[in-house]
Amino acid sequence: MNRYVNATGPEAEYEPGSQKKVLKNLLGITSKVEMDLIELEALIRVQETYYRKPSLESQRITADFIRGMHRDWLGGIYSWSGNCRTVELAKEGFAWPPAYLVTDNMAKFEADVLAAHTPCKADGVEAVSQSLAVVHAELLLIHPFREGNGRLARWLADLMAFQAGYAPPEYRFTGRGSRRVREQYLVAVIQGYQQNYEPLARFFEEALLS
Repeated sequence: MNRYVNATGPEAEYEPGSQKKVLKNLLGITSKVEMDLIELEALIRVQETYYRKPSLESQRITADFIRGMHRDWLGGIYSWSGNCRTVELAKEGFAWPPAYLVTDNMAKFEADVLAAHTPCKADGVEAVSQSLAVVHAELLLIHPFREGNGRLARWLADLMAFQAGYAPPEYRFTGRGSRRVREQYLVAVIQGYQQNYEPLARFFEEALLS
């Protein structure tokens, strides 16, 4: 059985006329700039609704909860939102685990990582930062969705910080010095893939205290 058969359908397609810069979407958008803005506006709207949920503070995060986050965010834009990816993803020579493993990897992630770190009630900023780092790195390593994995992982870190009584981390990805910060973050995430969570924990600690 060939487990690496190319996916078909909207998840594997680009919007006609977008020069393969915009994924097939429900809105017929072909401009990358326009799509970036629509996704951002949708994320801001849905984040506000989550913070109004009375149960958020004690919410045990699960794989289904994460899929729901993705669906609530991108459901009006992509038909496959909230579904585990069926396409293989790679960037700059790094390939994420194959799509056929995503469902099993998410189940293991829920049982081994999410159950241990959510709801996030760790005592003190160092412990909270460690929990954020472990969850963040392991979720990004799975890369469960066709699009939006990094933004969703940072949103989940925001929710966990809220559970622990902190303001959302200040990622500092824009403005002066942002390029250095982004590079620091990406290096820390990659080290987290190898279960060296300390660099990412330090990043989150600084972001929480900013």
